[in-house]
Amino acid sequence: MVLYSKLSSEQLHAKFEEIKQLYDEFKDKGLDLNMARGKPSPAQLDMSMDIFDSVNALNGYSAEDGTDCRNYGNLTGLEECKTIFAQALGVQNDNIIVCGNSSLNIMFDYISQCMTHGTGNGNKPWMLQGNIKFACPVPGYDRHFSILEYFGIEMINIPMLETGPDIDVLEEVVMDPSVKGMFCVPKYSNPQGYTFSDETVKRIAALKPAANDFRIIWDNAYFVHDIYEDGDTLLNIFPEAAKRGTEDMIIEVASTSKVSFPGAGVAVVSASENNVRMFKQRMNAQIIGHDKINQLRHARVLKDANGLREYMKRHAVILKPKFDIVLQTLERDLGECGIATWTKPKGGYFVSLDVMEGCAKRVVELCRRAGVVLTNAGATYPYGKDPKDTNIRIAPSFPSLDELRQAMVILCLAVKLAALEKLIDEE
Repeated sequence: MVLYSKLSSEQLHAKFEEIKQLYDEFKDKGLDLNMARGKPSPAQLDMSMDIFDSVNALNGYSAEDGTDCRNYGNLTGLEECKTIFAQALGVQNDNIIVCGNSSLNIMFDYISQCMTHGTGNGNKPWMLQGNIKFACPVPGYDRHFSILEYFGIEMINIPMLETGPDIDVLEEVVMDPSVKGMFCVPKYSNPQGYTFSDETVKRIAALKPAANDFRIIWDNAYFVHDIYEDGDTLLNIFPEAAKRGTEDMIIEVASTSKVSFPGAGVAVVSASENNVRMFKQRMNAQIIGHDKINQLRHARVLKDANGLREYMKRHAVILKPKFDIVLQTLERDLGECGIATWTKPKGGYFVSLDVMEGCAKRVVELCRRAGVVLTNAGATYPYGKDPKDTNIRIAPSFPSLDELRQAMVILCLAVKLAALEKLIDEE
């Protein structure tokens, strides 16, 4: 295999015909393979079924403090459930509020409250402050962008490096008082699988934004989601922020959506004393209490942070072969072509693929025609606009191993076809 950029015109056309024939053979099979989102596979969901049985199997509905979980009470959640997250995230139980089943809902709700009532401490509601903006590491998580777009918050691209968001750029951007915050996934980022370096975490904690109501939504979605034994370690941002008096700037969220069940798990917010007090005040008007039976189920099965980590090792056994297929196929089929690069994460749910500039949408379309559904090209950027049309998010968790092997071969053929089309057009 040789670099495509080194092929002669005759070789380019011959290679195109060769790849096109292989692609058409797969296209004619009428496959229906989906890698559009990071969904747990049926095998992962099956391993969590014991959570549904844990209440009846383990001494009824009483929490450790005697609370009858079938009734009202415990606005901020069961202590035994708080303990699991507090230990895993490196905070105290008093810094944890156990919410419903979705960290995305927590984030949406928090932005909504900031828009209508501000961040607390006498700050004006964001909706009364004119055009407000958020810093957005890119490529990034499309759901973050959807929240901001829904509320009409302008998004500013911050380039992602292997160490995290480009801090030099971020430090400059937050000098604008209309910039009110940043969404980020600090461990195994979506889609690259990068983990913020210690220096990046420290510099984020040390930010001095012009807006005193600047907030960082620390979406720690993959906090225990290691796939390989030498998984990444994320520095705990709260002690770093406490050293600098910036702990009110951080709103951390996490959940068991990819631990137990998406839509039937447990989500939490971890925050400073001031922010927890603010959350509680607002929750008093919003809800009497979240699903304590579900919290009890999870607490009885997971038990503590060590139990949670052991539980996640069972997920890793299922996920590791899938990530191996993705990375090995990319290396085998594209490694020496010079037309693509990709990340090699140690955890999380995604691999980020960058193809030749101007080719991502074409690759996704070619895959779709051959029966492989990918996340839309551009989804990893605000407003769905990848300025170079290069990034594609690969989500390998849901398909079976055989389906994934076929899907990856088709994806690599599509990358080659799109690159050859571009090179031939540029002759």
